[in-house]
Amino acid sequence: MHSPSKIKYAVLSGLVFLIAACGGEKEKAAAIPDAPTYTLIFLDKTQSVNVNKAYVNEKYRQTLTNVMETNMKNKGDKLEVYFIHENTSQARALSLTIRSEKEVNESANATDREAIETAFQLSLQREKSIFLRQLLLKLNQQNTGSSNQSTDIWASLPVIAKAGESGAQVSVYYFSDMIESVKGADRRDFHKQPPVSDAQAEDEAKSDVKKLEQYAIGSPQVTIVSPFEATASSKENNPHVTHYWQTLFQELGGVSVEEL
Repeated sequence: MHSPSKIKYAVLSGLVFLIAACGGEKEKAAAIPDAPTYTLIFLDKTQSVNVNKAYVNEKYRQTLTNVMETNMKNKGDKLEVYFIHENTSQARALSLTIRSEKEVNESANATDREAIETAFQLSLQREKSIFLRQLLLKLNQQNTGSSNQSTDIWASLPVIAKAGESGAQVSVYYFSDMIESVKGADRRDFHKQPPVSDAQAEDEAKSDVKKLEQYAIGSPQVTIVSPFEATASSKENNPHVTHYWQTLFQELGGVSVEEL
């Protein structure tokens, strides 16, 4: 027969082991870094978006600065720029990856840890400063070729799907009026035939999903950075076009679209 004290000791030992195991798991989880961020920026280089306009340039510069600050924080975080025009999927203009790495020293005291953090932040800010200059140069780069006649936003979908295969958290930004405009019997040309109601926009988006569902885009964060001022008329800034894209992304992968 086991004495009560032995049973009590066994139970307590088991509890201590469980608590220690849980603590170890928490420490292990804390040590695993977040998945890298993969940022895709699509800059509209067609005739309908003029980045030389003061309002557009200031809004786009500020947003790009915020994206760089928010999304590029750790080693492996990546940012790619594609130009939206006639040949969007082949128009990669810039690829940047954070190389700065924080030194790991488990035995470091508080002063050493602070020095390690400071060194990492200085290195990171130097990288981001160089990257931002490159990014703003791409924003202001003009497209005077014939490719500025077409706006192929559909072609961004295979690019997003490819980024999703990396296992990173994908953030997508469209600096565009989102006026899809491609010639062809099975394509959309919102310059010539824009949706005139939300119902039409939904019908067209749901119809188009059948052609585009081959691209497994996953669950990226999608943001449209509009070139329109708040006072723009609905003729200039057609809300049904935005609704088309919101429906399309929702149907493709349950993705919600934010508009800035």
